[in-house]
Amino acid sequence: MDSTVDSTLTPARAARVIAEARGRIDDLDGRIVALVQERMAVSAEVQAARIATGGPRLALSRELEILARYRAALGPQGTEVAMQLLELCRGRA
Repeated sequence: MDSTVDSTLTPARAARVIAEARGRIDDLDGRIVALVQERMAVSAEVQAARIATGGPRLALSRELEILARYRAALGPQGTEVAMQLLELCRGRA
């Protein structure tokens, strides 16, 4: 991805570039939301299986693995992203 700004852009061309990029962002956001919803459903399956066998609803060691993975991929803010995702996927206690 090239993040350089073309200083020769006309205002009209810049407006088209922005509109197109925003369209791609909206598409990505829709896909991210769908993936988060899918992850929530899969997490609910795991939690139900654990509870059905007398185990805990959450596995904190697993959550630590996930936090580390996001931090490694996205830097310090990755931990914050992972924390929010884990909270969404924990369901209602």
